[in-house]
Amino acid sequence: MRAPDFWWAPRMGLAASLLAPAGWVVGTVAAHRMRRAPDARLAIPVVCIGNPTVGGAGKTPVSIAVARALVAAGARPVFLTRGYGGKAAAPRIVAGQSASEVGDEPLLLAAVAPTVVSPDRAAGGRLAATLGDVVVMDDGFQNPGLAKSWSAMVIDAAVGLGNGAVTPAGPLRAPLAAHLGADAWLVVTGDDRVRAALPATLPARAVHEVRLVAAAPEPLDARPVLAFAGIGRPQKFFASVQALGGHIAERHPFADHHHYSEADAERITARAAALGARPVTTAKDHVRLAAAGAAGRRLAEAALVVTVEAVLPPAVVDQVTALVQAA
Repeated sequence: MRAPDFWWAPRMGLAASLLAPAGWVVGTVAAHRMRRAPDARLAIPVVCIGNPTVGGAGKTPVSIAVARALVAAGARPVFLTRGYGGKAAAPRIVAGQSASEVGDEPLLLAAVAPTVVSPDRAAGGRLAATLGDVVVMDDGFQNPGLAKSWSAMVIDAAVGLGNGAVTPAGPLRAPLAAHLGADAWLVVTGDDRVRAALPATLPARAVHEVRLVAAAPEPLDARPVLAFAGIGRPQKFFASVQALGGHIAERHPFADHHHYSEADAERITARAAALGARPVTTAKDHVRLAAAGAAGRRLAEAALVVTVEAVLPPAVVDQVTALVQAA
């Protein structure tokens, strides 16, 4: 689904208020689930990179940066993720599958380190533990299936916590109190404007800033571009394209994890040709284009891919590498 604009308003409006009872039910169930004892505990450290809100806060780039920091420290990280948008019902190692089989994010993770997809985090964790010496969970902060050695909640500074309500009334996955009561660091992507959206009194832990750096394989200012994206907040991608010098002739936003059809690919290609523009998209969208038939493959070949890398502060690097050094 595409997140409604009222989620990101500074306070609750009419639509959010009408949906608040449903949000209370969702939040109560989620908070109770978060308080459950873990179903399983591994013999190796488990690092969890999650977020308190629905949608893209930058947790996958942060997860990748954490894994790279662990590799630099001599560890053998293994990613564990649900594989949202894929079809895996049992734990699977990502190796040569398509995004329609295992999801888009696992394909990006697997280019960095061995990756396991599993809706059952405990079962997936047991498989991941056979492949390395530290598990990096991309998402799953609210999931009690697997005990975590260290967790970080990633928050996008540009939108913070939105209207502060629980889905479907707002972007939170569970009440803010349940998140802040958990043992996790707060990691902000962007700048520290999000602090204004958080309670004045936080648990005794620091809020750490992570920079997200966008890059393109070639300059974007040579000619107009047609930007398309099916991520949590497409407008965030469009802003990155503009920051890289791209003149966006047309924007095509899609819902998060959108499954591109051949008709989608043909329409984007035709519009780009009519505008004399170069198609440009995200890495997550790019890996999903293969499922859109011949038209999708042609679009994937023609499109420029804007990538995003996270730059971790030293405190986060030290924290995660200390886990494997102590193990």
